[in-house]
Amino acid sequence: MKRKTIYHTFGLIAIGLFFFTVNGVAQTKALDIRSEDQLNKISLSLSGDGHLSYNVTRRNKVIIDASPLGLVCDDQDFTTGLSVVEVSPIQKSREQYELKVASNKSVDHELNHRSITFKNKQGALMIVDLVATKEGVAFRYRFTDGDKKTRIIKDEVTGFHIAQNAKGWLEPYNKAGKYEPGYEDFYVNVKSGDPINGSRNPSVGWCMPALFNVNDNKNWVLIAESATDGSYPGCHLRPDAKDGIYQVAFAEKDEKYTLPLADKEHAYPESTLPWTMPWRTIIIGDKAGDILLSTLITDLAPASKIEDTSWIQTGKAAWSWWSHPDDHSAKIYNEFTDLSAEFGFRYTLFDAGWERANQEGKIIDHAIAKGIQPLVWGYSSEYFDPEKRKARFRQLAGMGVKGVKIDFWCSDRQEVMAAIQGVFEDAAKEHLLVNLHGTTAPRGWHRTWPNYLTAEAILGTESYFYEPRFPEKAAEQNTVLPFTRNVAGPADYTPFALTMRKFPRVNTAVHELAMAMIYTSGIIHFADSKEVFESLPTEVKGLLKDMPATWDKTDYLVAEPGKAIVLSRQKGALHYIVGINGTNNKLPVNLDLKKLGKGFSKFRLISEGKDQLMEFNVQTSSSISNWAYNLAPKGGFIIQFIN
Repeated sequence: MKRKTIYHTFGLIAIGLFFFTVNGVAQTKALDIRSEDQLNKISLSLSGDGHLSYNVTRRNKVIIDASPLGLVCDDQDFTTGLSVVEVSPIQKSREQYELKVASNKSVDHELNHRSITFKNKQGALMIVDLVATKEGVAFRYRFTDGDKKTRIIKDEVTGFHIAQNAKGWLEPYNKAGKYEPGYEDFYVNVKSGDPINGSRNPSVGWCMPALFNVNDNKNWVLIAESATDGSYPGCHLRPDAKDGIYQVAFAEKDEKYTLPLADKEHAYPESTLPWTMPWRTIIIGDKAGDILLSTLITDLAPASKIEDTSWIQTGKAAWSWWSHPDDHSAKIYNEFTDLSAEFGFRYTLFDAGWERANQEGKIIDHAIAKGIQPLVWGYSSEYFDPEKRKARFRQLAGMGVKGVKIDFWCSDRQEVMAAIQGVFEDAAKEHLLVNLHGTTAPRGWHRTWPNYLTAEAILGTESYFYEPRFPEKAAEQNTVLPFTRNVAGPADYTPFALTMRKFPRVNTAVHELAMAMIYTSGIIHFADSKEVFESLPTEVKGLLKDMPATWDKTDYLVAEPGKAIVLSRQKGALHYIVGINGTNNKLPVNLDLKKLGKGFSKFRLISEGKDQLMEFNVQTSSSISNWAYNLAPKGGFIIQFIN
């Protein structure tokens, strides 16, 4: 899992790197950088009065138009009166690594880097690091002052100028509340600059990742963050994108309902110097599928901090809460442990209330005796204080627990980002896996901390209990989230929920089953009851037993956010094609199975049964050739290649 770097590792290269300067003034040298394939380019510009801006192009066509850069600090202003001091030569790095949780396990990408140093009127220095790669571009701010003083950033004026004819999929960033912000709202289809409308809760901005279709619909772009650590808050986008310029906003000061956070007049970022800030990533694709498969966010994240990752294993888990939310008895927990054993799952998840059940019925011992590894739920405040967190992890590991699901973070404040990093690190020391719920979206952390196998930060199947609009919108959302939230990191959607809840499902049963293979999650927590699992056709049971929780190789065959997605997924000798329909209309799909299924003699198709909401139809065919199929409204299909 270590980063392998060819040529020079960029990282924290000192300012003394062969900068070209004459009497402190940079030689005439372009303030830009292109990707190795020459397609993607990011360029910086200074106005006459020293305002800094940038733009991004692909094939010389505008992707991000002229957009502001700069920081307002408590002691310095880096938004005006800037001049160029130094421009580094282009450095090359090669990011070569493997991910525990991925659409494509192995990554091997070349990145071009350049650093540009600016000074303000007072002579203070700010560095802007640039990256360009075939998947997009990125930038970040950096201070190299070595005086250890504390600096506060009062404003980051960074913007992303999206042309006003562009459309996108954006998720409202909810105002602080009992369960907000938790990145659990609908992604809405908007035009650049549209106001927030239709959110589940009052909102104060837009979440990242944010997806746009730009350049007269010729390109897709995803705006996101990478490598956020405890020196910066999680950021979102401001609600008022005047003229299509979406500007960065910090976490709100009142995001403190669930954690023991101090009252503050402002929740500004602050750190001692030197200080390296998170990457602002701009992933670019000719097709939406290029976005879905991008690893730019993890390419820019620090390499794994866990030297030996052999103890970290992906897998599937039975989970009782969805079907029995009010039953916290040892009996029900043990039944679901037995279900895991029956289906060959690696894990069982004990949700809220598990501790009393363990006292009464020794549910952890029962799981271990069955060869099943237990995962347990906890409240975020139990894991906020470092010493209490470490003691709790030691206690859980001593009990035989394998991982923790920590819920209700509901804040992007800097203190919370630091606590989350502490969770990853302290859990790793005890060989514990981590699943975060009620939380911020990942930011490349699953590369740095491979024990971070999944997270919520997604509007998942629990919404059948709570959100009246969810049934009608779920299918559409399921064809948007793979291009947005899941690009940022693993997503705990808790798929396969067939039993009708307060707000009845309208997606077909196959659509729900397919979601376990459309989303990428290091642990798949299956919803629904023991009775539903045991009633399934033999072939569907077999699929659930064989289905992996991560993938060696993924290709997109259909990639239309809000409409449909069809993926080819492979893990070892296993090969599947999985598709879902996000619309209310039938959608034709044509696939060359002879090409896709090379080396296999036949395939099994799982599609809708007579009762589309509850039943499956299973057919096996030895005719591997061109295949034409009509996806049912809000439907799906799964093809399993077999010999």
